[in-house]
Amino acid sequence: MEQMLRSDRYPSKTRLWALYILAFAAYFSLLAALDAAQIAPFAFPGDKPLDAPPAWQHLIGEYGPASSSLLVLEKFGILLLREEGSETPLLPGAGGNFVLRQSAIGAGTPVSFLQRGNRPAEAVSLGNAAYPRRKLGPEEGQVFQIQPSRSIDDLRREALSAAPPHENGQFRTPNFVELATLDSYIHLDIRYATANDFLGTPVYTQARAFLQRPAAEALVRAQKRLTAYGYALLIHDAYRPWYVTKIFWEATPPEGKIFVADPAQGSRHNRGCAVDLTLYDLKTSKPVEMPGTYDEMSERSFPDYPGGTSLQRWHRDLLRWAMESEGFTVYDHEWWHFDYKDWHEYPILNVPFEKLQFGAAIH
Repeated sequence: MEQMLRSDRYPSKTRLWALYILAFAAYFSLLAALDAAQIAPFAFPGDKPLDAPPAWQHLIGEYGPASSSLLVLEKFGILLLREEGSETPLLPGAGGNFVLRQSAIGAGTPVSFLQRGNRPAEAVSLGNAAYPRRKLGPEEGQVFQIQPSRSIDDLRREALSAAPPHENGQFRTPNFVELATLDSYIHLDIRYATANDFLGTPVYTQARAFLQRPAAEALVRAQKRLTAYGYALLIHDAYRPWYVTKIFWEATPPEGKIFVADPAQGSRHNRGCAVDLTLYDLKTSKPVEMPGTYDEMSERSFPDYPGGTSLQRWHRDLLRWAMESEGFTVYDHEWWHFDYKDWHEYPILNVPFEKLQFGAAIH
């Protein structure tokens, strides 16, 4: 082509069109290369930090109105006050209180917490200004729950009579694997088969978890990464029939819609390529603490939420590192939700657990 362009046998317009063709070819080749490139996985979070002192853990939280809240957190063994993105150390003061080392409010400003017994602090005072605690998550040991917009029984009847959105295109034949059979370290806590979920009532008839085979195999590889650090995976949800997605959407008030999938678009759970999970400690078999609780509809669910303790954030980041190292991507609003890279190659499915076929076509 280069020799052809240099030849006087070709008129200038022909050479110009040939240059356009070459430029477009190079452009689309670059796009293809960028599309094929793997997004760098989340970085390993480093050495495991010590937990925050017990006396601090009841002080950590958000205070004041949502529009201008103050955040008390622990980082690197220091208790901090976060205000409009700026973090200021809280130094020990008289009578078990604190003082601000530096702040727009003023260095040396006294800080005190209103606390009754061994319960979370109810308010924080900075000088003469008091800020009540914002209630974001459930009480300790409880699960986050909403008041459904309507009866779940009514919503279930409507969802079962509805049909998923029509999709054009060719998809892979579904090939489901039951996660509990893959690795003895992988445990299940399928909340939606119990009343211990955000709706306060079961929506699944069986406590089981399934993924498409490539996603399931990647999950096992993520598990093997975690074993070396003394942790394992605790699965809350995986494949979800479409009718359940519709129940969740219709039951959730408008302010919580970012935490549930729109049934008109379908969920990656419906394709068998999304999983909700956390970590448990191999020594104690107990779930670890994260900055927020599973299915909590608040800022604490965001994977980059800055609050909590160093250890809680480290747990969250360790889970993300293991999952993203094996082809999953965390959802922007939920630290526990991960989508497998090939989700778009599978159809939206509305098949109950009892009717799943393994390694066969599903309609």
